[in-house]
Amino acid sequence: MMELADIINLEACPLNNVQFREACRDQLNRDGVLTLPDFLHQTTIDALVKEAESQKHLAFYTSASHNVYLTKPDPNLGDDHIFNRQISSSKGCITTDQIPADSGLHIIYDAPAFRDFACAVLGEDTLYEYADPLSSVNVHFAEDGKELGWHFDNSSFAITLLLQAPEKGGAFEYVRDLRDAGKGELNFKGVKAVLDGDMPVQCLTMTPGTLVMFRGRNSMHRVTPTIGTICRILVVFAYNAEPDIALSEAARMTFFGRLR
Repeated sequence: MMELADIINLEACPLNNVQFREACRDQLNRDGVLTLPDFLHQTTIDALVKEAESQKHLAFYTSASHNVYLTKPDPNLGDDHIFNRQISSSKGCITTDQIPADSGLHIIYDAPAFRDFACAVLGEDTLYEYADPLSSVNVHFAEDGKELGWHFDNSSFAITLLLQAPEKGGAFEYVRDLRDAGKGELNFKGVKAVLDGDMPVQCLTMTPGTLVMFRGRNSMHRVTPTIGTICRILVVFAYNAEPDIALSEAARMTFFGRLR
């Protein structure tokens, strides 16, 4: 089996280095996002793209409409209220159990060094895998026209790894700290300004092999439609701060089309 050093560029990203961890944590806390380009060796990128392409026929494709809060519409508000405005998202996804057992993705996800690094940067005591067999590591495919509409995350953080960029489009755009979910402040005015194109947004530059940690619970974000024949391939490493947590059955059916 491959060693972590065969997969991750530990010279560019020395996971066990205290100063490196502190710098990453400071950047995440300051900017709400951490990008680590050159996280993977080029040989790793090539191998993981080839692996993902070989499994793409197993992907479950979804096309859905939702509001930015990822909640059901509120019938007490009008159809034209920003809370009820519907946005489109579409992608293909393969699940943890569909990724080959010897994949470098499993090696990264399960490696104590990577999990300890993530804990140090995110300020978590421990990170646990999902209790269900589908949700811990997912590979997302966004072909021509696929997009991830504007939304806020329900979780406090997300960890992603870009494997392949499209010819055009597929840009990660965000507006930091647009709401305060902890206080129940939804900021309808600010959300409307973003959706109407009246507020400037930030764009995150990512090249293949870039690891991203993002705090999206209060920062609204989207991925613009992919353009061209090259599929955007993105890996999501999903962890929980508590053990024995499974993604809900409703969410599994929505995102994966099956429960197990």
